[in-house]
Amino acid sequence: MRTLFSGLYLRVMQWSRHPKAVWFLGGLSFAESSFFPIPPDVMLAPMSLAQPARALWYAWVTTIMSVLGGVFGYLIGLWAFDAISGWLQTSHYWGSFQTAQAWFGTWGFWAVLIAGFSPIPYKVFTIAAGVAGMPLLPFVLASVVGRGGRFFLVALLMKWGGARMEAVLEQWVDRLGWALLVLLVLGLGLWKALA
Repeated sequence: MRTLFSGLYLRVMQWSRHPKAVWFLGGLSFAESSFFPIPPDVMLAPMSLAQPARALWYAWVTTIMSVLGGVFGYLIGLWAFDAISGWLQTSHYWGSFQTAQAWFGTWGFWAVLIAGFSPIPYKVFTIAAGVAGMPLLPFVLASVVGRGGRFFLVALLMKWGGARMEAVLEQWVDRLGWALLVLLVLGLGLWKALA
């Protein structure tokens, strides 16, 4: 059990070096922006760490595919919201969706830009932008800046760390994993106690 996180880490690093990894990264980036729950950072970071010379290329792929997926989410909100609204209301995304709608009412364009870095899932903002009828061009521009800023930051940090960071992470991944798990459990407990 002590090596749970190091085993996962080694597996992810192997996947990140797979010849078709960039295709998986693109698919994950597209899907996450409109309907899939796992963020592309989980592939972008190890791929950039494993191959620092290609980190910026990976950031471009992630950004472009994420924005295209965002446009798909936007179209879902614009044309098919009635079909998904029942599910959305009963899902754990409903509160985030309401927050995203409130942000659109207050900040409009800036809400999408901020969404690239916010803990609220980006797909919620893409669908909310379509529901709100946000003009498509400002939506795409805000998505490119917000998502691109996030993904290039991740790729550059991994490129900067390179082989040294990979070695340090491999050595410390179990301790870091368990520490993050404990913090998550404590955070959830505190949140439920205060809610």
